[in-house]
This record gives sequence, C-alpha cells and structure tokens, in this order.
Amino acid sequence: MKGFTPQRSALYVPTSNPRALEKSVNIDADWLIFDLEDSVADEEKTAARERLLDAFKKRDFAKSRTAIRCNAVEHEAFIADIEIIAACKPEAILIPKVEAVKEVKIFAKRAAAAGLPESTSVWFMIETANGIVHLGDIIKSARSLNWALTTLVVGHNDIASETGVSLDHERRYLTPWLMQIVLHAKASNLQVLDSVWNNFRDLDGFEQEAFQGKLMGFDGKTLIHPSQVEVATRIYSPTEDEIAHAMLITEAFSKTENQRKNVLNVDGQMVERLHLLQAERLLAKAGK
Repeated sequence: MKGFTPQRSALYVPTSNPRALEKSVNIDADWLIFDLEDSVADEEKTAARERLLDAFKKRDFAKSRTAIRCNAVEHEAFIADIEIIAACKPEAILIPKVEAVKEVKIFAKRAAAAGLPESTSVWFMIETANGIVHLGDIIKSARSLNWALTTLVVGHNDIASETGVSLDHERRYLTPWLMQIVLHAKASNLQVLDSVWNNFRDLDGFEQEAFQGKLMGFDGKTLIHPSQVEVATRIYSPTEDEIAHAMLITEAFSKTENQRKNVLNVDGQMVERLHLLQAERLLAKAGK
C-alpha cells in the first residue's frame, strides 16, 4: 500500500468559470477535476483550454491532486484537449463515455502523438450501458497502455438518461449496475468513484448517498460543489474505531511468534491474513 493516494473527494471545477478556477486553489478536496467537457459549451471550449493552461502555469494546486476531464475521444474537441492536457501535466486524465475497446485505442494513439507524459494516470468514466456491458474488455485493453489505468468513475446521470432507470428510492433500481462497476474495479485493483449528487443544496441527501456509496465499496465520490467536500472526505475516511482495530490486527501479526501464523485471536475475534490485508489498506487510507 506504499504510495496510496486517497480519492475520497473529487470536485469538478468548470473551466468555463474563471472565478471557480481561482477559488479552487483553496479547496481541500483530495482531487480537483478540471472539466473541459459537459460544463463547457462548444463555442467556449477554445477559451476554456487557454484559461486552464494559464491556471496551471500560474497557480499552485498543492492542497489537491489534479485531473482534467477531456471530451470523449471521438469528439472533435478531443485532439485540442489532449494537447492542452499534455502541456498542463496534471496527475490524471479523465476520459468520459468510455464504452468500447476502440476508444482505448484512439486515446492511446492521440495521447502518444500529443506527448502526454507517461506519468499521467488514466481514469475511465463509465456512464453508458455499453460501457458497463464491455467493462471487462475495456479494462483488459487498457493494460497495454503506456499510461496506468488507476480509476473508474461512475456517471449515473447519463446511465439513467440512456436506460430510463430511475435514480429515486436510493438508486435501488440502478444498484446492480453500480455494483457491477465496483466489482470490475476491485477485481482489477482499481479505485472507483461514485457519481455526483445533483442537488448541492441538499447536504443531508448527499450525506446519505455518500454513506450508501461507501457501503457499496466505492473509494470516494465525485462532487459538483465545494460544500460537499468536507462531507465526502469525512464519510470516506476510516473512523477512529476502525483505525484502532486495524492497528491491533497489524500489531498482532507483526509479533515474532505470529509471523508464520494464518489465524489469530485478536480482541476475542478470529482474524485471518485476509483481515491483515484489509487492515493495511484501511491504515493506508488513513495515512498511517
């Protein structure tokens, strides 16, 4: 778990909004996702790219890690996007509407031509029925990339719009598909971020959905407003009790007499080495 990067809170920053760009340097989200896609009208995309490049040259985003969401790889704006992203050198690029292997190949070709640094991690946004159906092949194809695929991001608004499935009733009708995305992520050792909560004024509803996402196995949540950052970071952070229990487990297995044992009694509970791995992951999330 060395080098683990928490992704509890990932805030979208519209690059069409100069004030949002300026204020983003003071936001304590784990990640800032600078958006060149949905929040930017077609006629504003050129200006937004120039504004984004200027922001990366002039500002220090030290409080957060940085990602940039480009337009879909087959969108006419993608080539200009990838060139700007290569110049900005964010830590990650978020590619929307990934739904087939062909898009992975298009990305690879154009990213190489643009000189995208190989240190840039890749995030795929899964927000269509085809993206869910073909997710296993998409992830497999990404293993040949020069850039590491590290994260899947859910876009449940687009999934619901395309399929007609309701987001009401705590997303109960969408849950099987969300869990399918989570399962693919965990099987491939990827992090996975839950979708946005649309009503940024309803923090109670947001907190309930964030907690639901944590129970489903998501590693964090994408956000549309700075007011959601604190809640998401708190919900997706290990509690003090969880940290204390994890430390008991790691300390027990670290004792000389227990280093070759597969099962221990820790605080009255049977603990196996799989629990040790879980404890180490939790402590990494907690920065311990």
